[in-house]
Amino acid sequence: MTHRTARSVLRRIFIDKQSPKAFHALAQTSEAVRATAAEAGLDRTAVELINLRVSQMNGCAYCLDVHTKAALRAGESAQRLGVLAAWRDTEMFTRSERAALALAEATTDPTNADAQTSAYEVTREVLTDEQVSAAIWVAITINAFNRVSIMSKHPVPPLPKM
Repeated sequence: MTHRTARSVLRRIFIDKQSPKAFHALAQTSEAVRATAAEAGLDRTAVELINLRVSQMNGCAYCLDVHTKAALRAGESAQRLGVLAAWRDTEMFTRSERAALALAEATTDPTNADAQTSAYEVTREVLTDEQVSAAIWVAITINAFNRVSIMSKHPVPPLPKM
């Protein structure tokens, strides 16, 4: 067996199951953030767009699966989900959604100071302070969940064929 093959055979630890108290704390944070977003006036589809865009950037298959289903349940269209990775190149997203997505990307790549400045410039024109804070917290939280799922290698089971 080659070194690469030996490594790929190793079973990952599901850190959410291994350390349930820590995961429970993260889940409670997520619930508080969801409530904060709702109180700030960020609708459920905007929250799911943030969750999906951050998960795209991080390459988290598990979270992409979970939040695609959640976005569809919240009334998001398959067309908008399909073009989300290229949201800047379409007029399908509102100014508020675009601002929230820019903040989400800047939060996910904190080393890009220009993106942060640009995101804040756009955001301040269309979102309230509460919405800015909530959008950033949504991005922070999904980034944490992405890392849990990526490091645990949570599986994404295929849907049954119809």
